[in-house]
Amino acid sequence: MTIRDIRPDDVPAVVGLVRELAEYEKAAHEVRLTEEQLTAALFGDSPALFGHVAERAGTVVGVALWFLNFSTWRGTHGIYLEDLYVQPASRGTGLGRELLRTLAEVCVQRGYDRLEWSVLDWNTPSIDFYRAAGAVPMDEWTVFRLTDDALSGFAADRRA
Repeated sequence: MTIRDIRPDDVPAVVGLVRELAEYEKAAHEVRLTEEQLTAALFGDSPALFGHVAERAGTVVGVALWFLNFSTWRGTHGIYLEDLYVQPASRGTGLGRELLRTLAEVCVQRGYDRLEWSVLDWNTPSIDFYRAAGAVPMDEWTVFRLTDDALSGFAADRRA
């Protein structure tokens, strides 16, 4: 088992894992990600997305995709974990823990104060996994999102 930085030749496998994660989260119909988009985000002129993969017997079976955020209260960057996924057949092997631990290590090495992510309320196995790592839920916060027509409409709504 190996955890390593994502490489360009991993992109097809990672897109597949993102689709598996979306299916697990009952949102497969929402995935629009293409290999070209992921390649540009990870390896383009100004990469804004970073990632690690978990390999088992030479096959990519897990992924952590993340980007930098910034805490104005703490005055430092942090990592926002967008996706953490390990295929069902490889769960329980420690790969998920090692992916998460790798990101914690990046934070410590770079002086980042936070590693944060969102998890669906019904995803009890993941919640238990994160609590076991020492993570705490941010119960007083609610995630808001603008997308699609609501995003475009709001952006265009300039009132005099």
